[in-house]
Amino acid sequence: MRLLIFTRYPEAGRVKTRLIPALGADGAKRLHRRMTEDTLVKLKGTAKIEVCYDGGNEELMREWLGREFVYTPQGPGSLGERLHTAFLHAFRQGEDRVVAVGTDCPGLEKTHVEKAFLLLTRWDLVLGPAADGGYYLIGLRNLCPEIFTGIPWGTGEVFCQARKKADAMGLKTAILAELADVDRPKDLSLLPFDQGSP
Repeated sequence: MRLLIFTRYPEAGRVKTRLIPALGADGAKRLHRRMTEDTLVKLKGTAKIEVCYDGGNEELMREWLGREFVYTPQGPGSLGERLHTAFLHAFRQGEDRVVAVGTDCPGLEKTHVEKAFLLLTRWDLVLGPAADGGYYLIGLRNLCPEIFTGIPWGTGEVFCQARKKADAMGLKTAILAELADVDRPKDLSLLPFDQGSP
């Protein structure tokens, strides 16, 4: 089992850009840093964790998050292409169940990930729908490149289109509880801490 955690190295102006009008570039950076750190703390122990990062480099990521995790650059392309690359890498290394999450969902708990891995013993695909129409979690027990192609990333149709693709391919799909991401100023009320000083 492997848990892929997708995040970015915290640089002002490059992370949580849709929150900059509300928090400023430095505030958005601090929030992103806090949410990533909280996600890793909550999900430790669920599976082997691989941090798939964008920006920075491996040494900067290790200095930030510690040396106990595997770090892999996300590489180029759309989110779908980057997800496909990460899943391909994990399955080629012999993993039988792979789950990917981001760090934007304060409601994501260890129990969600544990349930996803358990479901993957019987189901082909697990999706965790986000309230904005995306998904906060995707899990597979076999590589399925098609599930990452032809998806309108960054729109409210991501979950719906992924589900339609899965149905068309005959994948047995399990759906987790819906959770909310923190992407826009109106989402800040969902945070369990004061975003002014994360």
